[in-house]
Amino acid sequence: MERDESISLIEAAKKAYNNALATYSNYRVGAALLAESGKIYIGCNLESSSYGLSICAERNAIANAVVNGERNFKAIAIYSDNGATPCGACRQVIWDICGNIEIYIIDKKRLVKTFLLKELFPKPFDKVKLNR
Repeated sequence: MERDESISLIEAAKKAYNNALATYSNYRVGAALLAESGKIYIGCNLESSSYGLSICAERNAIANAVVNGERNFKAIAIYSDNGATPCGACRQVIWDICGNIEIYIIDKKRLVKTFLLKELFPKPFDKVKLNR
């Protein structure tokens, strides 16, 4: 990914972070997903008092992109206070929808760590397993 794209992606994740509704945990997360088309789609976490109904930022960004017709992706940036990696559910959804894309993890000090999803999710369950 080009430098300009990564800077724009990180800035978009920060913007999404600022919009997060973390009413119960106060743990805000913003995500920005870069489609092959060059468009960036953002998502933030939305908490419910029934935690199981809450939605993670990563899955919100993916849903935003898909509802807008995107199907191919290059990278996702995830911004949080302490630079947390995606939860297990998000890793599965990223794998299923986006494949082995680049993941940028950013903390509030703007420290960036970059991974390929396969590094964080080395043995995914996927359609290959379903077809056995």
